[in-house]
Amino acid sequence: MEKKQYKKVVLAYSGGLDTSIIISWLKENYGCEVIAVAGDVGQVGELDGLEEKALATGASKYYCADCKEEFVNDFIFPAVKANAIYENKYLLGTSLARPIIAKKLVEIAKVEGADAICHGCTGKGNDQVRFELTIKAFAPEMDIIAPWRTWELKSRDDEIDYAEARNIPLKISRETNYSKDKNLWHLSHEGLDLENPANEPKYEEILEMGVTPEKAPDEPTYITLTFKEGVPTALNGKEMDGITLIEELNKVGGANGIGIIDMVENRLVGMKSRGVYETPGGTILYKAHADLEEITLDKETQHFKQQVALKLADILYNGQWYTPLTKALNAFVDETQKTVNGEVKLKLYKGNIMNAGMTSPDTLYSEQTASFGEDEDYNQMDSQGFINLYGLPIKVKALLDQKRNK
Repeated sequence: MEKKQYKKVVLAYSGGLDTSIIISWLKENYGCEVIAVAGDVGQVGELDGLEEKALATGASKYYCADCKEEFVNDFIFPAVKANAIYENKYLLGTSLARPIIAKKLVEIAKVEGADAICHGCTGKGNDQVRFELTIKAFAPEMDIIAPWRTWELKSRDDEIDYAEARNIPLKISRETNYSKDKNLWHLSHEGLDLENPANEPKYEEILEMGVTPEKAPDEPTYITLTFKEGVPTALNGKEMDGITLIEELNKVGGANGIGIIDMVENRLVGMKSRGVYETPGGTILYKAHADLEEITLDKETQHFKQQVALKLADILYNGQWYTPLTKALNAFVDETQKTVNGEVKLKLYKGNIMNAGMTSPDTLYSEQTASFGEDEDYNQMDSQGFINLYGLPIKVKALLDQKRNK
């Protein structure tokens, strides 16, 4: 079957192993012009020299799309407000970044008049779905090229061989060939020894955003976060934009050994995958926000919102950001956040985060009502009638069972 030809292809370009060789591969297989596009989602240091490398290896043009502000305000903070956590551990670091990058790819592809978009995601992973569902949402007519599904290369070693044969510079070696994804929110590590769940991660070698709890200070660190309608607005009384606040929390969280997760997760494509995630600032934000909701949300809303959080985490993990369901669930979450205002004080100590007090102008906690002391708004005798009615089905069943068993 003759391969379809393209004149101009926009490539999601990170400068990592996969996309480093894809520029050459596209030109060799399609004879097309390749435009490299990097999405800046806060991967400090990884964007350095990318333009020179992309152009030197065959790209006709290079874009660096600044996605940081949208990433924080339109993706990270909505996830925090929802308390969306995948499988009780993963704070969706990669999942949240892919849709905004893919959206930028589409915007640039349209400006450039490209006839296809290419990504370097493997056929075994989740990212292929996240990229392609977003592309379908904004450019349903656009062709998508996914080399990992069609090329002759079968492993990362094959990719390194391909790069070496064409003198394509790489930042990694065969020995340090972890698969990593870095952004403002997190850093993930997969591959090599981590592929066997029996192996303890080599934390001393792989951690970049912080230290292990053992190496954290022997004295606790106290911080105070301020929230307005579920969104963090200040750290220790100092107002900050979202990007700066996350950067500061990453520093203090990393220094105290916060946010190191080792998990085996269920990928969308059906397999289990083991990875180590570093999310120091995010772990702090999720904890503080959930704590504040304990005093600002009524019971029924709080409990139902927990169900919404599970569903939202699943669909965000699965790349379904731009769907009617996600839009509707986020609208529900936004409504619940109108009273999530106040300050949360936290104690950070050797990987632990402990609540050290919180206040809210919208608190639903009444010290008088909850007190063990005397109060004027709760008659303890009322509970007798409540229990009689609440327990009536249990009592009736027990009485009827006694008659039946005689």
